[in-house]
Amino acid sequence: MRWTEHLRPRAGAAALALAAMLAGTALVPPQRAVAADDLTGLVNPFIGTQNEGNTFPGAAVPFGMVQLSPDTGHSTGYDYKDSHIRGFSAVHLSGVGCRIGGDLPVLPTTGEVTRTDNARYAAEFSHRDEEARPGYYRVGLSSYGGITAELTATGRTGVQRYTFPATDKANVLLNTGQSLHRTVSTTVEVVDSRTVRSTITGRGFCQDTRPYTLHTITRFDRPFTGFGTWNGDRITPGSKLSTSTGRNGAWVRFDTTDDRTVEATTALSYVDAAGAEGNLRAEGGGFDRTARAARAAWERRLADVRAQGGGTALRRTFYSSLYRAFLAPNIGSDADGRYTGWDQQPHRAEGFTYYQNWSLWDTYRTQAQLLALLAPRESRDMALSVLRVDRDGGWLPKWGYGTVETNIMTGDPVTPFLTNAYQAGLLAGHEEEAYRALRKNADGVPPADSPYAGRDGNAEYVKNGYVPYLPSRPKEKPGDSDFQQGASATLEYALADAVLAKMARGLGHDADAERYAERARNYRKVHDPSTGFFRARDTQGAFAGPADPAKSVGFHEGTAWQYQWLVPQDLPGMVRLIGGQEKANARLDSFFAYDRLLKDPARTAREVWVNGPYDYYNADKYNPQNEPDLIAPYTYLSTGQPWKTTDVVHAALTLFTDTPTGMTGNDDLGTMSAWMVLSAIGVYPVQPGGDTWGLSSPVFERVDLRLDRRWYPRGRLTVTAPDTSDTDRYVQSVRLDGSPHDRTYLTTAQLKESTRLDFTMGDKPSRWGTTPSAVAPAIG
Repeated sequence: MRWTEHLRPRAGAAALALAAMLAGTALVPPQRAVAADDLTGLVNPFIGTQNEGNTFPGAAVPFGMVQLSPDTGHSTGYDYKDSHIRGFSAVHLSGVGCRIGGDLPVLPTTGEVTRTDNARYAAEFSHRDEEARPGYYRVGLSSYGGITAELTATGRTGVQRYTFPATDKANVLLNTGQSLHRTVSTTVEVVDSRTVRSTITGRGFCQDTRPYTLHTITRFDRPFTGFGTWNGDRITPGSKLSTSTGRNGAWVRFDTTDDRTVEATTALSYVDAAGAEGNLRAEGGGFDRTARAARAAWERRLADVRAQGGGTALRRTFYSSLYRAFLAPNIGSDADGRYTGWDQQPHRAEGFTYYQNWSLWDTYRTQAQLLALLAPRESRDMALSVLRVDRDGGWLPKWGYGTVETNIMTGDPVTPFLTNAYQAGLLAGHEEEAYRALRKNADGVPPADSPYAGRDGNAEYVKNGYVPYLPSRPKEKPGDSDFQQGASATLEYALADAVLAKMARGLGHDADAERYAERARNYRKVHDPSTGFFRARDTQGAFAGPADPAKSVGFHEGTAWQYQWLVPQDLPGMVRLIGGQEKANARLDSFFAYDRLLKDPARTAREVWVNGPYDYYNADKYNPQNEPDLIAPYTYLSTGQPWKTTDVVHAALTLFTDTPTGMTGNDDLGTMSAWMVLSAIGVYPVQPGGDTWGLSSPVFERVDLRLDRRWYPRGRLTVTAPDTSDTDRYVQSVRLDGSPHDRTYLTTAQLKESTRLDFTMGDKPSRWGTTPSAVAPAIG
């Protein structure tokens, strides 16, 4: 029996309830029939729009600058439980946890314009009259006499089509003063009888940031019959210009007595008004043509992965996850190559596309590796864009939004992000440039007048081998500080040092390699032998906070239990630190509630592991909703019990469903979605920033990956597991290009040179991967 084909209870089946959980219980808009070659038809953009997955259902193309989507009043945009739409805005990020984007919400109305707050003029809608697919969104608004709104997008433009009732007062409201973030100042101008231009300066994310500016131009397909602006509560018909630091916007009017349809195309630029105008000229093309092109772009992208087997719900969940993994980072340069750098000055990208929006603390663990595999051309440009951040602004980023650093999250995520690009061969011709930037970042701290935080605990780390935990220390810059998360920052720095040591050695910088390799072992400096867990330390070296690892302090969004496994650079050393494989496995079993998991995997995942989307602390169990834990299930590959990785991973997969509640926590710009895709295929990056991929049981009978021959000479990789099912889920043997492969991992070089990875499956654990030689070695 194959995955999702039966639901008969069976003790010990760690994936037993996968099908039931994938089927879900929440209501979703009706799904249309899907042809065998229609992969976009398998994608459900509503997944994650409820229970703080914070995804968006609107229209975008892969890595597009524009994500045109409805906002319902939720802090990050759209919530499936809401019943009113405040506007369709042009900028969204998939799965962020704080207010960001939401620029220029636009809403069609009828009658006189009497309200200027989009919470008050919001239009009612029902999910029964709503649909979404990659690159397209449609909803019927029951307010204002009934209006149908349709959305689609190109890389740098969003196109809206409204079908109004017959009226001479059909309005389109362009709200420049209300975004998801805090607007600082806005200007809106009616340029001519078909065009409205705006400039929006805003700031904010999880905490305050430097402001950034977005320029927009909106062109309608026919002249409007009237227009006006508002400033605060004051509405001025016939006004062409309004500037404000508060609520601000413009409205235009059409006569739809005979022709009920109005189209509008909005182009964005982070450079200037001329850039927005140029993007409009380069990419404007009418609604139907744009919608067809968007769908074709997604079909091409999804077709790089062909999965066979599994039930319809599993395939929908898989391809929906693959879709979300391709939504970010986002194009930041205009059609002419210009972009605004982090020095807030215009620059030009020549020979590559400049990207922005860097949720690096999240994406370095999963999404960066998936994109390097499936989108290496874009991944190369993304890596070059990060190097431009250093060149233009003086330092590498941590969490960048648009043209500014937010300093959100801690550690040193940019290092494994860029070393992953190096290991994948994406930095050819730029290796030394990247190494210089990484070396500066790893050895220094940005100056006080720099907006970057960088490794702000680095001086103490380099001197003493750990970042001290100083919760009362005033933050010198907006965002997060490594001093407030000293224990986890130390572990993150050590991981970054390890992968930088590997890069240094590959480039012939042997002295640096030895120095960074030594620092990679600094995880030992925060290990408390009396508890057997990592603990924060103060400036005097004393361990801080409660000894109970479930109540530990100094760990960012987690506990000592959860960060125990974030030593992928030296799992053999960490296992020895714990006391050997037997004790490590006992601790892992407790962490995953393994005995309970075998009896009821789905219930264990939802009731023992998961306690709420932002419930990070006071826990001694696995939290699959949050990044520090993503690698933990694969630890068993290094402790001689690889079958337990299968059990835990497949239990975690039950949390991903084909429903609005089907995300496990915030998607974080594709991080969680990439985890699902890689785990389902059976190949997972177990040493982020390195070149090692762990092997685990696939959930599909066959997956064909079409790869770019410039970076993957064979041009394809086929992963087969013809006997995989919820019962026959354990790996019995593996063959790589026909030869037996007893190790629990592959290297990036092996992926590049191979075409087939074949799993033989069975209903009981085997001896595959259990010998000491099967374990991935430490980095360095």
